[in-house]
Amino acid sequence: MLDITERGLTAQEVKERMEDGRVNILSTSATKSIGKIVLENVFTFFNMIFVFIAAILIAVGAFKELTFIVIIVLNTGIGIVQELISKKKLDDLSLLAKTKAKVVRDGQIYEVDTEDLVEDDIVYFGAGSQIHADGKVIAGEIQVNEGLLTGESDEITKNPGKELFSGSYVISGECYARLTRVGEESYGAKLTAEAQKSTRQKKPGMMKSLTYLLYIIGMFIVPIGILLFLRQYDVLGLDVKESVENTAAAIIGMIPEGLYLLVSVALAVSVGRLAQKKILVQDLKSTETLARVDMLCVDKTGTITESKMEVSEIIKLKEDLSEEEVKKQLGEFVDNMADDNETMKAIKEYFKEKTSGARKAEKIEAFSSKNKYSSVTYGEGEVYYLGAPDILWKQPESEVIKKAETYAVTGARVLLFLKNETPLALVALKNPIRPSAKETFRYFKENQVTIKVISGDSPKTVSAVALEAGIEGAEAFVDMTTIKNKKDLEEAAEKYTVFGRVKPEQKRQLVQALQKQGHTVAMTGDGVNDVLALKSADCGVAMAGGSEAAAGVAEVVLLNSDFSDMPQVVAEGRRVINNIERTASLYLVKNIFSVFLAIISIIAVFEYPLVPSQLTLMSFLTIGMPSFVLALEPNESKVSGKFLRKVIYRAMPAALADLCIIIIIVMFQYAFQIESKQTSTITALLVTAVGFYMVYKACVPFRKWHYALFGVMIVLLIGIIAYIPDVFSITKLNLGSMLILGCMLLLIPTFIMFFNRSREIVTKFYIKIKAIHNAQRKL
Repeated sequence: MLDITERGLTAQEVKERMEDGRVNILSTSATKSIGKIVLENVFTFFNMIFVFIAAILIAVGAFKELTFIVIIVLNTGIGIVQELISKKKLDDLSLLAKTKAKVVRDGQIYEVDTEDLVEDDIVYFGAGSQIHADGKVIAGEIQVNEGLLTGESDEITKNPGKELFSGSYVISGECYARLTRVGEESYGAKLTAEAQKSTRQKKPGMMKSLTYLLYIIGMFIVPIGILLFLRQYDVLGLDVKESVENTAAAIIGMIPEGLYLLVSVALAVSVGRLAQKKILVQDLKSTETLARVDMLCVDKTGTITESKMEVSEIIKLKEDLSEEEVKKQLGEFVDNMADDNETMKAIKEYFKEKTSGARKAEKIEAFSSKNKYSSVTYGEGEVYYLGAPDILWKQPESEVIKKAETYAVTGARVLLFLKNETPLALVALKNPIRPSAKETFRYFKENQVTIKVISGDSPKTVSAVALEAGIEGAEAFVDMTTIKNKKDLEEAAEKYTVFGRVKPEQKRQLVQALQKQGHTVAMTGDGVNDVLALKSADCGVAMAGGSEAAAGVAEVVLLNSDFSDMPQVVAEGRRVINNIERTASLYLVKNIFSVFLAIISIIAVFEYPLVPSQLTLMSFLTIGMPSFVLALEPNESKVSGKFLRKVIYRAMPAALADLCIIIIIVMFQYAFQIESKQTSTITALLVTAVGFYMVYKACVPFRKWHYALFGVMIVLLIGIIAYIPDVFSITKLNLGSMLILGCMLLLIPTFIMFFNRSREIVTKFYIKIKAIHNAQRKL
């Protein structure tokens, strides 16, 4: 670490600045406040509609039709409790993951949370450091990347007097800087605030689809409700109470009251489960994104291999120079360099004891991922270089390069030590393969996730390591220094598995090329050279043991810094999304048939055959209870396709079956003058039966708890009919009504089979038309 004569702020000066609010605290938080969680769950658009319906039902004295309020209160309460539990887990985990800063105070160097920094603090920055507040360099020199602020990935040198901006990060070098603007006053914070004013936060695909669905339903509810009430009251001549009850049932049926809640809770629970495994999810939408990942880009170091490197061998190249002399010169070189990356740390560890009489360099050029080398200058043109052989020695057919390649193919990282234009030695370093690497990559292969290895090392080295780790196709590698244009890069992205000599900007370009080809891309990394790619990926995953900058931009942080945790992340994402898709169809069955039934009853002018309490019974037994059970099951199938389209596709046959059954019952009612309470009960029981069928389909393949779930549902239904039928407006059926109920129960499978078959025919026809259309477009 650099020496510094500055004493920094005193404890009293720090206290005064904290009291003045000149502290590095941002108002943004990774989680919602308790108040916001409660408000968002209580004051929803549909909750307000339910309250309005309840008020009208109370006004007309229809008290027993208020049972739906119990379900709404339970749903809202469950949502609040689950989100609060997840918030606590995430807040605890965020506390562990807080970044630290080295600060000079009272002449001593302390490590404090970045939120405890104050204006005028003197802070140390080294390679990999995220710059958390604006400042001015007072000692040392660093190269920074301001790409997250400006979009440009150039390395910018900052020496004494130069300004540093929050949101940028250090690539190489080390310095001390005095903080000039902290917290909300910093450049990065103002830029973020401005962006939030002008842009709306994007919802993930599933949440976006649900919001769109709810907007459409919300638009139809009011006009349909008004028309239905007028038809029931004016045309059919029902009294106010009956008209209100029927209209309320139609509106309640159209609202997927628990679906949005189910999704929110399931995602929150998923994030909480990952938190228990020391996996910090910084963005809720990343759970869904990871479920859809089919392309995973990884770095070699820290992902396939351990982060810690070791010098395995030093190979002398200059014949007339002794091994001792070569090691002396290399030792002098590393004495002058900062241990700001894993490679230099490993070489410094090899030369633990200081070289006696080591010279001090006049000029030092720190290693950067852009140049791929570092250098020291002693004077009189005596310059030493240490870096990638193919970058420093551009003679591909020379003995130097051939010898370097013989070590590279074994999986070693090889550096060339060069004096001016004379090769002195090769330094071979190795990272041991992570013990869990093979098993981890086997998991991804079995789950149809393609691996791409993107590294700054020699492609031959990376290929050898990747093959040892069991990555499929790792023998196909490319040197990215040979890629000269965007078209070649896009072709290489699809063709090769291993990419070597990749510059930070090329990492981002490779991720973007894969996205352009239709892939959902996750990127893992732990170094500053991974930041741009992490930011561009659909989901960035960082190792907590790596650089602050990488952890700062990633949506997911592995706090154990263990790549073998990745299968758990992907599996959790797939579990929650697949289960939500599976159970969401339970909700939409009721919504689809309720919308169609309301419209038909307005046009055909017949009494709406259901009341709110009956729909509450159906919703509780066949939607609410099973959906929350099924949403938490194991499920690691690959996620694909459009969420809303798939859910409607699954729900449509049962919804149409419900609609046909209800219309037939209404026709029976008018043909044989059946009492409305009898037909209402028949309809409620038949709709519940179709709901049981949908639960059965959602449970396939059956497990032990599925039988338990069905058993509980059936026992509850029998108990309700036997002991509290009035609570749910269930009337005792006469013999004729029981015969109708029995016949219609037998017809349910026929209706569903018919609509399933019709759906398949329409789907095949649509696929054919689409294929013809696509073929014509290509011509």
